[in-house]
Amino acid sequence: MDNELKRTLGVFDAVVVGLGAMVGAGIFAALAPAARAAGGGLLAALALAAFVAYCNAHSSARLAARYPSSGGTYVYGRERLGPFWGYLAGWGFVVGKTASCAAMALTVGAYVWPGREHSVAVAAVVALTAAGYGGVQKSARIARLIVAAVLAVLAGVVVACLSSGAAAADRLGGGGWGIAGLLQGAGLLFFAFAGYARITTLGEEVRDPRRTIPRAVPLALGIALLVYAAVAVAALSVLGADGLAGSSAPLADAVRAAGRPGLVPVVRVGAALAALGSLLALVLGVSRTTLAMARDGHLPRALAVVHPRHQVPHHAELAVGAVVAVLAATADLRGAIGFSSFGVLAYYAIANASAWTLGSGVKGRAVAAAGLSGCVLLACALPAASAVSGAAVLALGALAYGVRGRFRSGS
Repeated sequence: MDNELKRTLGVFDAVVVGLGAMVGAGIFAALAPAARAAGGGLLAALALAAFVAYCNAHSSARLAARYPSSGGTYVYGRERLGPFWGYLAGWGFVVGKTASCAAMALTVGAYVWPGREHSVAVAAVVALTAAGYGGVQKSARIARLIVAAVLAVLAGVVVACLSSGAAAADRLGGGGWGIAGLLQGAGLLFFAFAGYARITTLGEEVRDPRRTIPRAVPLALGIALLVYAAVAVAALSVLGADGLAGSSAPLADAVRAAGRPGLVPVVRVGAALAALGSLLALVLGVSRTTLAMARDGHLPRALAVVHPRHQVPHHAELAVGAVVAVLAATADLRGAIGFSSFGVLAYYAIANASAWTLGSGVKGRAVAAAGLSGCVLLACALPAASAVSGAAVLALGALAYGVRGRFRSGS
C-alpha cells in the first residue's frame, strides 16, 4: 500500500532518536525558569518530573508494544478509549509540538546568529525537513552525531563546574520553597523529558516493536535522567538556586563562574546543536502523528501518502515543515515551554488512561494511575497563562471534532 512505512530502526537507533529529543535545548534553557519556580527544591522538582515521566514511559511502552503503528497516543487513545480521546491526544500533540518546533528553530537562531534569529531558524527548518525527507535512517544518523556532540559538551560543563574551586555542596539545596513552587518547577522540567514519545510515534518504523520499544523507552529516559541530574548538580554547585534562576544562559554562566570562560563558545555551539537535535526529532514525531490522523480522515487524506522510494510520509513532513517555517519567520515562540508542557501532559494523561484499560496486573495499573494523577497535577500547577491557553487549544480541537461529526452525519 502507498501509506505504509518500512521498519528499519533497531534499539540503538530508537534510543538515539529519543535522546535527540530529550537531551536537547531544554537542558540549556529549562533549568532557569524551573529554578525560579522551585528555588532550593530544584533537584526535588527534577526527581518528581522524572517520576511522572517514568510512569508515562512505562504506560507508553506497554501500549506501543500492543499497537506498533505510527501516531503514538493518538492510536492508543483511539483503540482503548474511543475515537474522540485519540483525536484529542493527537490534536494536542500536533498543535503543541508544532509550536515547540518553531521555538527550537528560533533557539538555534539565537545561539548561531543573535539578531538574525528568524532567518537562521527558517534555514534550519528547511535543512532538517530535507534531511527527514531522505528517510528515517538518514534522520537517525544525523541524530546520532548531534547526540554525541551534545553529550560531550554537557560532560565538559559537568567536569568544569565540579572540578573548580567555586563548587560548593551547600548550594545544592536550602532556600525557601513550597509545594506549589515544587510542582510548577516539575511541570516546567517535564518539557525536557517529553522526547521519549518520539520513539512510540515512530512505532511503525521500528523492527520487532514488541521487544524494541519497551527496551528503548526506559533506556533513553534513564540516560536522559542521569545527564540532567549531573548537569543540574554541576550548575547549582557554582551558581546556587538564586544565580541559576536569574540567568538567561545558565550553563554558559555556570562555566564562566567556574573560571572556564573559554568554554562559553563551546556551550553556545552545544546549545545550537541540541536545539537542532530537538527540532529534528520533533518534526519526525509531529509528521508521524499527522500521518496517523490523516489516515483516519481527521486531517486531509493527502497527508497520509508515503514516498515509494524514501518510505517517509513526505506530504506530512513537507506540510509540517512549511507551517513551522512560517511560524519561525513571523513569531517569537521561546515562551512556549509552558504551553507545550500543558499539551504534552494532556497527551500523556490520555496515554495513562489508555494503559489502565490493558488490565495486565497490579503494577501496570498502579503505574498508569500514578502517571495519570501526576500529569493532571503538573498541568494544573503550570503558570496560569500556559494552562489557560493550553486548555483553550484543547477545547478548540474538541469543538472542531464535534462540528466535523455533525457535518458527516448530515445533521
